[in-house]
Amino acid sequence: MKGRGYSALPPEKSEALHKAVRLQWISLVVMVIIIVAVGLVAGQSQAMRTAFVEDMLALLPPIAFLLGVWRASKSRSPKHPYGHHRAMSAGHLVAAVALLAFGLSLLYNGASALAMAEKPPVGVMSLFGQTFWAGWPMMIVMSLTVVPAVILGRMKMKLAEELHDQLLSADADMLKADWSTALATVAGVAGIGFGLWWADSAAAILVSASIVKDGVTNLRIAIATLLDERATPIASRDPHPVIGKLRETALSQAWVGEAAVRVRDMGHVFHSEVFVVPAAGHHPGTIELDALRHQLCETDWKALDTVVVPVMELPSDIDETSTA
Repeated sequence: MKGRGYSALPPEKSEALHKAVRLQWISLVVMVIIIVAVGLVAGQSQAMRTAFVEDMLALLPPIAFLLGVWRASKSRSPKHPYGHHRAMSAGHLVAAVALLAFGLSLLYNGASALAMAEKPPVGVMSLFGQTFWAGWPMMIVMSLTVVPAVILGRMKMKLAEELHDQLLSADADMLKADWSTALATVAGVAGIGFGLWWADSAAAILVSASIVKDGVTNLRIAIATLLDERATPIASRDPHPVIGKLRETALSQAWVGEAAVRVRDMGHVFHSEVFVVPAAGHHPGTIELDALRHQLCETDWKALDTVVVPVMELPSDIDETSTA
């Protein structure tokens, strides 16, 4: 295992995490280039200015991820007995709140501009002695921004599933859906060219609504994780397979009569509690309990921090293998 203490990851997962970190740095560079390009051609278009802010907000998830990875790499201590993997969820929450707040603000601005019938002036530009309508570079730039966003989104999603990383998954979803906001922006600018003054504000509202949707979705996932909702796979509401594996491993022991599992999703890894009721006539000692704990920790890399709790009766309402 590579890493320090509870923060250790198997070699292949550690390499995947390093790839994710490199990919996030690449994302930051690409997004900065896109932000500069969009800012240079935005002009007075409400849709373009909203797209510009959206691209700036796209910097939040990569930054939150990098800060979370840095914090999660620290070893656990008496002050932080569960380690620092919650930093990923905390960063996810901060990014989600920022997305929602800015999205609502932009939605209000777009709706206000539409209500007041603001007509954005899109003039002409001169380049290399040629004069042309300023809307053309706007539409070209927005069309080009889709390509890197979709590619990066697909690459991030693959790593998110491998690492069980909700923040990286949310970031990937936002990038993969970027084509729709880019298309709305292009349509808004084109509408101005055809004399449809309201198209620009309508496009800004659509882009803002997309930001609000991202914010709400991310906020729900981040809060659910921080409130210790049952562990689930990425992009699924079903119980995580590790829960069933832990229970089956416990029940495979001859001295275990009943078993129940409670899993806390810490970020990349889980903190798992396996409650076992000894079978009639069996009185397991520390050797049996420790041997079971080692077997449980080996069931999956996310189950590294697992404890065995012998009880006379299983606690109620912790059947995490149920889909209810």
